[in-house]
Amino acid sequence: IYLGKIPLKENSFSDELKEFVSWASEIKRMGVRMNADTPEDVEQGKAFGAKGIGLCRTEHMFFKKDKIWTIREFILSDRGEEKEKALRKLHNLQKEDFLNIFKILEGDEANIRLLDPPVHEFLPKTLEDKKKMAEILSISVENIEKRIYRLKDENPMLGHRGCRLGVSYPELYRIQARAIIEAAYECEKKGIKVHPEIMIPFIMEAKELAYIRAEIEEEVENFFKEVGVTVEYKLGTMIEIPRACLLADEIAEYADFFSFGTNDLTQMSMGLSRDDSVKFLDDYREKGIWEGEPFYSIDTKAVTKLVEIGVKNGKTTKPNLTIGICGEHGGDPKSIEFFEGQKFDYVSCSPFRVPTAILAAAQSYLKLKK
Repeated sequence: IYLGKIPLKENSFSDELKEFVSWASEIKRMGVRMNADTPEDVEQGKAFGAKGIGLCRTEHMFFKKDKIWTIREFILSDRGEEKEKALRKLHNLQKEDFLNIFKILEGDEANIRLLDPPVHEFLPKTLEDKKKMAEILSISVENIEKRIYRLKDENPMLGHRGCRLGVSYPELYRIQARAIIEAAYECEKKGIKVHPEIMIPFIMEAKELAYIRAEIEEEVENFFKEVGVTVEYKLGTMIEIPRACLLADEIAEYADFFSFGTNDLTQMSMGLSRDDSVKFLDDYREKGIWEGEPFYSIDTKAVTKLVEIGVKNGKTTKPNLTIGICGEHGGDPKSIEFFEGQKFDYVSCSPFRVPTAILAAAQSYLKLKK
């Protein structure tokens, strides 16, 4: 404990470390991307050696105070003109975000996940925020509270989130996809090459992905007709539900890529909450029941088996299916060795873990090549 404010300095990436990481980059087989949600994140990840984005969480773009009211307006609006007005605002904000990110990437891939969070994360909680929301929608606070109550999930992590929002509100995913493609189009007009990848989260059934893919493709085709030009893009899914691993051959029919979301895959296959398990896992470790931290280093007894099944099944349908991982395990050396063994195309991790991931990818390649 220190008294007073401690002087801080930014984390530096020395010339010596840059050279060392560049050697590892020349050796590794897998790509190393970054999990990045803002232009600042992208700049940081690129400085550390990341090549592209493996996960851009669009919901994180709304957590800034000036933007959260837009997503709240959409969620709490009634269908019809209220929803359409909120969607127009949402589209403009998202398009601006994507433009800024694409410019910094300068031609690297950008895997953008459409809205995924449990709805409750965005709902106003204080009376002051409820009053402000009531003013925005021109309705009473009582009405706002009724709408909030209707949206409540008893188990939000398994509730109305991810692609389930896209099924209930297809216009939401359509407008997000349009914002991505419009931003890509405007960048390409300026000579900036863009490789957008649209990722649908929380898929458990091939019909879900087929439905959402058709909705998005229709929206994008409408835009292409308007401008008379096309932009190349990919559309795939996050594999994070155990059922999706088992049915990956069916799901792959409608996916250009798979990205394994091992955070949720670990939660659901082990019945562990990432947030709550820290309260009792020490007891398990002390008594020799469990070793390690399953949300840091991937569980090699069960979760890896689900990943293996997902990869095998997916490639049975599409041998050239691009496979990546964007969960927390993407920055862990032990987990990276497993992903190298499964011939993943890339791992993705937070910007500050990129140098470690590059080194681990090179070491794993050399070790497994023997």
